[in-house]
Amino acid sequence: MSSRSSSLAHRSDEYQVGTNRLGLWLFIVSDSFVFGALLITRFYLLGDRRPHLEQSLGLIVTSVLLVSSFFMNRAETAIAHNDRRTFLFSTAMTLILGVAFLVGVIGFEWRLAPFGPADGAEGAIFYMMTGMHAFHVLTGVLFLFVVLRNGLRGHYSAESHWAVEAAANYWHFVDVVWIFFYPALYLIGRV
Repeated sequence: MSSRSSSLAHRSDEYQVGTNRLGLWLFIVSDSFVFGALLITRFYLLGDRRPHLEQSLGLIVTSVLLVSSFFMNRAETAIAHNDRRTFLFSTAMTLILGVAFLVGVIGFEWRLAPFGPADGAEGAIFYMMTGMHAFHVLTGVLFLFVVLRNGLRGHYSAESHWAVEAAANYWHFVDVVWIFFYPALYLIGRV
C-alpha cells in the first residue's frame, strides 16, 4: 500500500470513528429524554410518596452497578494502554456484575415488591422505570459479551478500540440513569 493510500485509509478510519462517536452521543441524548420522562412521571403521579420497597436490596443492586462502572472504566483504560489481561478481566467483571444487577432487580425486587404492575400508579411507575432500565442493562450486557468475545480474539489494541469505548460510554450512561432512579424509587418521599 502506498503512503498516500495509507494516509487516506487512516483519515477514512478516523472519520468513521468520529461519525460513530457522534451517533452514539446522539443516541444517549435522545435516550436521556425517555428516562427523564419516566422520572418526571414518577414525581407527577406519586408526588411525595414512594413505593414500599426492600431498602437493603435497593442499596445492594445500586452498589453492584456502581462497582461495575469502576471495572468498565478500568477495562477501557487498560486496553488504551495495551494491557490485554486487565482489559479482559475487567470486562468480564463488568459483565458479571451487570448480570448480578439484573438478577437482583428482576429476580428478587420484582418478586418481593408488595404490588404488581397493574396495581395503580405505584406499580406502573416502579415496573416501568426498573423494566426500562433493566432492558438497557441487558442490552449493555449483550454489548459487553460481544466486546469480551472480540477481546479474547485479539481484535482490540491501544490504537483501535472504538467498540470498547462505545461499550464504556453506554455502560456509564446506564449507571448514571440508575443514580437518578435509585433515590426517586427508594429514598425520596414517604412510604
